[in-house]
Amino acid sequence: MTSDTQEEALVLKTQENGIVRLTLNRPRARNALSQAMLDALLAEFETLAADRSAAVVVLAGAGPAFCAGHDLKEMRAAGYDRAYAEKLFATCGALMRRIVSLPQPVIARAHGIATAAGAQLVATCDLAIAADDTRFATPGVNIGFFCSTPMVALSRNVSNKHALQMLLTGDLIDAPTAWRFGLVNEIVPEGELDAAVAALAAKIASKSRHTLATGKEAYYRQSELPLADAYAYAQGVMVDNLQALDAQEGISAFIDKRPPVWCHQ
Repeated sequence: MTSDTQEEALVLKTQENGIVRLTLNRPRARNALSQAMLDALLAEFETLAADRSAAVVVLAGAGPAFCAGHDLKEMRAAGYDRAYAEKLFATCGALMRRIVSLPQPVIARAHGIATAAGAQLVATCDLAIAADDTRFATPGVNIGFFCSTPMVALSRNVSNKHALQMLLTGDLIDAPTAWRFGLVNEIVPEGELDAAVAALAAKIASKSRHTLATGKEAYYRQSELPLADAYAYAQGVMVDNLQALDAQEGISAFIDKRPPVWCHQ
């Protein structure tokens, strides 16, 4: 992994019982997404895409914040160079697409603040649980730098009115508002955040990994299709899914009133 000091990893990784935890590790910078941080994150997700032992991924942030967005100090130090900016935002886009296309569900563990590209990460993850004191924003409009790429993920998670309210005002919203907007699934007291995330991750990890991957891919693909095409596509997915060993095992276990034994195929 890449690191700011070549001593501390930018992304910390742990794995237990099929649950992988990736932790953004620039706490003093509020986990701002430098080019090196984006490269490290993308590399971890690329590795996970081929990891059959991983069932669920939790994305967290070290220190007082989940993620404060792109590293504005790095942008200024680069002289706002066009080539630098093109690489930075291309890498960020590749990361967001990789999270969506990852076979495993990804849960955002949000705390502190999640702003700009940090809010984009929360919106991009399949699920999100937030501490009750977390605040969210897409504040680029306040500095003349509209949150155009965060807008892509945000507009696919919340209603147009709510997305535009966040994008056009740049205001911070609290966790209950983020829940009301549909940006997070659940809010819990900060002291209960890890337990809530662990419980959700464990519940998902108990399912067939083949079925999870099938369902996640199908969800995102059908959501971009017209209604008739979505049904035609989903019908084909169900026909294929029925041929899977885990589907046949699950149906038999349900009929026989016993717990299923997954082979993840």
